[in-house]
Amino acid sequence: MFLGIDIGTSSVKAVLTGADGTVMSVASRACAVSHPHPLWSEQEPEDWVAAAIAAVDELADRHPGAVATVAGIGFSGQMHGAVLLGRDGRVLRPAILWNDGRSYRQCAALEAALPDFRAISGNIAMPGFTAPKLLWVAEEEPELFAETAKVLLPKAYVRWRLTGTMVEEMSDASGTLWLDVARRDWSDALLGAGRLSRAHMPELAEGSAPVARLSAEFTRRWGMGTPPVVAGGAGDCAASAVGLGAIAPGDGFLSLGTSGVVWQTTDRFLPNPAMAVHAFCHALPGVWHQMGVMLSSAASLAWAASTLGTPEAELLAPLGDAVDGPAPVAFLPYLSGERTPHNNATVRGLFAGLSAETGRNTLVQAVLEGVAFAARDNLLALGEGGVVPSSLDLAGGGSRSRLWARICADALGLTIHRIEDGEVGAALGAAHLGRMAATGEEPSAVCRKPRRLESFTPDPARAEAYTRAWLRWRRLYPLAKEFAS
Repeated sequence: MFLGIDIGTSSVKAVLTGADGTVMSVASRACAVSHPHPLWSEQEPEDWVAAAIAAVDELADRHPGAVATVAGIGFSGQMHGAVLLGRDGRVLRPAILWNDGRSYRQCAALEAALPDFRAISGNIAMPGFTAPKLLWVAEEEPELFAETAKVLLPKAYVRWRLTGTMVEEMSDASGTLWLDVARRDWSDALLGAGRLSRAHMPELAEGSAPVARLSAEFTRRWGMGTPPVVAGGAGDCAASAVGLGAIAPGDGFLSLGTSGVVWQTTDRFLPNPAMAVHAFCHALPGVWHQMGVMLSSAASLAWAASTLGTPEAELLAPLGDAVDGPAPVAFLPYLSGERTPHNNATVRGLFAGLSAETGRNTLVQAVLEGVAFAARDNLLALGEGGVVPSSLDLAGGGSRSRLWARICADALGLTIHRIEDGEVGAALGAAHLGRMAATGEEPSAVCRKPRRLESFTPDPARAEAYTRAWLRWRRLYPLAKEFAS
């Protein structure tokens, strides 16, 4: 048996898989996000640890015999978050998250400090990444910065708490702006631009490599006879790719999680920072990927549900499984700013085209379509540096909706596949990495593509209408910038 633990933003998931990689059981615990000031987004690292322990406790209560035989564990997690530790290992402040926009001014300073910043990191300096967060701390909280001995990403912090080992792997490290992505090593030049050094960083490893063993305390707690091997793991997107079998060049998927991702696996480092495309290491040796990122994907639907005081399922139910065409209302899903292709932390979302007749169903449809249109922007950005895929697997919480899948197919002009276990892709991928670390198996033997439940091909008439609607939707971005925070 193998265990995958995903440190997400809204929840922590634990997935128990069998020897053949199938999902046996899933447990999760919710996590709260704090927004103490405009543009700020923070979480308490201790909450992740408590949630991870509680989720595995639940699996151990449900399946004590299976959990007792777990041989390998993998961790995945939300990327870019900054956990600052003092010399005694104490957390110095709440973690600054991936969707925190406070450090947008520090981004320009980072790039100005190093002329070949983008060439080494492969990416634009964005406030969501880790390096500008630390520069913000250096400038705004200098006493805390001076106390900082180590900086860990979310999953690395939880793994340290459960194993006693500080280590990071290549996919998550790529999102710090401290990694030389082509060389798969920390960059002294990038670190120096942010007033840091290698001493502040954990050791690096590949995601499928064994890096630690579960501590004796938790081995006893969960009834395991032998401490399981713990893998390097992956950032949530790379972990999802492992879970979806997107490990060969050209493989791609669309994730509608809290944030949204359009992914494409590559056989080499292919940066395209001009379009705010992320070029990162994959969690497997010798493989990289390109990624377009939307900061508010399923988060947009969650916001609509909260604002309208109606659960998401009840919002979607009246719309059924299909719509006749684009809604007369347009929605820009920039609730937390946007990355690809705009790299704008302060832009904000908007509705356009409202009338006295506009009802709740129209607003909800517009939200779904706005995210799909943002995904099309991402796909266009990826296409500038590579080959556009002909189809995409759909992952993340949004993959539950057949309607959203159909809208994405028509809006993107691609075949969209709903897949088995699409909602637990990151935790499943983490479990696969734990398996490879424990058994030494090759990725091709473990990372098999999931069963496709159904496929949605674009309807020609609707796809043409959605293209016209997307072109009109794109013209709203300059207006949205006028409402920047």
